Amino acid sequence: MYKLVAIDLDGTLLTDDLIISPNTVTAIQRAVEAGTIVTIATGRMFSSAKLIALQLNLNVPLITYQGALVKDVNEKQVVYERIVPPHIAQKIIEISREKQLHLQLYQDDILYSAVENDKLIAYAEAVKVPYRIEPNLIKLAEKGVTKLLFIEEPHVLDLLQGELQSLIGDFAHIAKSKKHYLEITHPEANKGNALLFLANMLGVERTEIIGIGDNYNDIELIAAAGLGVAMGNAVKEIKDMADYTTFSNNEEGVLHVLEKFVLEPASVLKDEEQKNPDSLTMG
Repeated sequence: MYKLVAIDLDGTLLTDDLIISPNTVTAIQRAVEAGTIVTIATGRMFSSAKLIALQLNLNVPLITYQGALVKDVNEKQVVYERIVPPHIAQKIIEISREKQLHLQLYQDDILYSAVENDKLIAYAEAVKVPYRIEPNLIKLAEKGVTKLLFIEEPHVLDLLQGELQSLIGDFAHIAKSKKHYLEITHPEANKGNALLFLANMLGVERTEIIGIGDNYNDIELIAAAGLGVAMGNAVKEIKDMADYTTFSNNEEGVLHVLEKFVLEPASVLKDEEQKNPDSLTMG
């Protein structure tokens, strides 16, 4: 049986309207009650992920910032943290200035931007977090940052991703989380590394993990899990590497996975125990 389920948020657990279906909420709570550890694995800030975790009554460490920060939902313990070094963060900020691209910087779970614009406002409203304007991002980055995020048109980000890969690819993890989002974290900060670190801490084997995602930033998550699941709306690369493809985020794909691989097997095992109480101790 699977003991740990890590679920991406945008495009996976959340519908396009940024809600979770009531049936999916119930299934997650049933899985937790049955003893399965269910957590979130997202590129979002911890504070944003925490709002959803509380909605689901989850009381576990959350994988946030693409895996750069794994923190207990009660904020009592930082389990895993990887920070973008100052010189890399400052180089990215300089590039954003030269190319006049919108860049957001995250430090101490606070969202910063040099200017207030429609992209920043729309993002903050979508993920339900406040933001601060700091014209001097270069100075701010002296302490290191958790993540940097470009928000631009897809073709602009495609070119930028190639350029950044050549310049700093050995010193940063660079991945798209949405068509309009390009995210930069520490090279060891990805969802797969964070998931395996968390699983080891919890005493869970890789074969006992389900990872569910839809986009390029979920590649390591899918690869690390014993059962890697692609959403029906996932990009082709995710579907090609996944062990299983479920329905889309608007068709309760996560619900289907939980029912098929977590809840139904648990029900079958319970029935077998009732029929034969000694079944678990027999060779």
